[in-house]
Amino acid sequence: MIPRLGAHTEQPGRPAPAGFDRRLIPPMLVGSVLNPINSSMIAVALVPIGVAFGAPPAETVWLVSALYLATAVGQPVIGRLVDMYGPRRLYLCGTALVGIAGLLGALAPSLGALIAARVLLGFGTSAAYPAAMRLTRSEAERTGQDSPAGVLTALAVANQTVSVVGPALGGLLIGVGGWRAVFTVNVPLSAACLVLGMLRLPRSETRRRGVDVPGMVLFALLLIALMLFLMNPRVDHWYLPVLSVLAAAGFGRRELRVPDPFVDLRVLGGNGPLLTTYLRQVLAYTTSYAFMYGYTQWLEQGRGLGASTAGLMLLPLSVSALIVSTLTGRREAIRAKLLIGSVLQVAGCALLLLVRADSPLWLLLAVGTVLGVPQGLIGLATQNALYRQADPERIASAAGLLRTFMYLGALGASAATAAFYPHRADTAGLHGLALFMLAGSALLLATTLPDRSLGRLTPARTTTPGKA
Repeated sequence: MIPRLGAHTEQPGRPAPAGFDRRLIPPMLVGSVLNPINSSMIAVALVPIGVAFGAPPAETVWLVSALYLATAVGQPVIGRLVDMYGPRRLYLCGTALVGIAGLLGALAPSLGALIAARVLLGFGTSAAYPAAMRLTRSEAERTGQDSPAGVLTALAVANQTVSVVGPALGGLLIGVGGWRAVFTVNVPLSAACLVLGMLRLPRSETRRRGVDVPGMVLFALLLIALMLFLMNPRVDHWYLPVLSVLAAAGFGRRELRVPDPFVDLRVLGGNGPLLTTYLRQVLAYTTSYAFMYGYTQWLEQGRGLGASTAGLMLLPLSVSALIVSTLTGRREAIRAKLLIGSVLQVAGCALLLLVRADSPLWLLLAVGTVLGVPQGLIGLATQNALYRQADPERIASAAGLLRTFMYLGALGASAATAAFYPHRADTAGLHGLALFMLAGSALLLATTLPDRSLGRLTPARTTTPGKA
């Protein structure tokens, strides 16, 4: 009997445990933090990199955008390959690419070479999260114990923790070895992932199928054109949304005609609950990133705080998100988390309308604390909802798409922040941005409140695609 793709195929001398194989958790956790650590450390490296290469902020910002673009495209593409060829192969290839990219970045002679290294980092860090979701699903199938909440919570908490400490770690590395150390640190991290992956990740049978390369190319073209426009929406960039629409039409036609598509649009189109989860991901992270980008700029320009002080003012956001994730992670309670998170997001956005340049310190801290709670709740809820709603055979690519929609929310938030702060981050612009966030949060609540199917997403039942 041939095991199903992703099934736990034991290596010689390694007996299969009765429950979830906890030896898988270290490579899953270390691999999954590669993306957030590279996303967060770069924030403190942009200025010294600009000084080193004589580049203005308009050029160094591509070090951030390049990683977003590569990851948004790479997560679902590599996730599909994980579904087809198993998590071990793609995990090892991806984490090896992270080490190569880190070395290239550390030796980069120009800003262009550094941006190319960030693109490679984006693709390399795209493998671990889909691989972790595939492994979690495979372990549930192997053991018959469908209880992934603890594992998924560990992934979420590890990512949130790294996002909090990333800037501080980046500053420490720059202080010790200069900005190139921010790239060099990927080499030992990659080595750790490779050792853990080779020793602990199980081999799995490959289901030989053709790779839908044209579908992947059209998807990448669609996404890149859309994201480039969202990054800098201007009238003279009209050709980007047109190109995105044309690529979308070609992509849809291709995926509906091939027997084994990159994205099975027939199944996805019939899976309303999963499509709604993707919508909630965009709405939630648009608000989350709009607050992070917009509030920080206002604290510096509207309130007149220094950059380091403004960063400390956001600490309650990260701490409350981390505490909530840790305390509530083992209980899936998907609908309850989405409802409470949506209500608190609405409340936090309304509270932001009360903020003025002379507001007391406690109010400024309270806004971040309130908005950190839904960040922890909604992130866990959408991740668990996807695990229940996605086609088990396509869990890794579905998880990759979830990350893609998160990055679309980030870019939408960036565009909104630029629109409400045309010249500087003043209080009027902050209130306009708060109303924008409030509308998105209200829509998030409206998609959650009537959805009774969320209450039936429990460990005892796995939802089949297309059914609530």
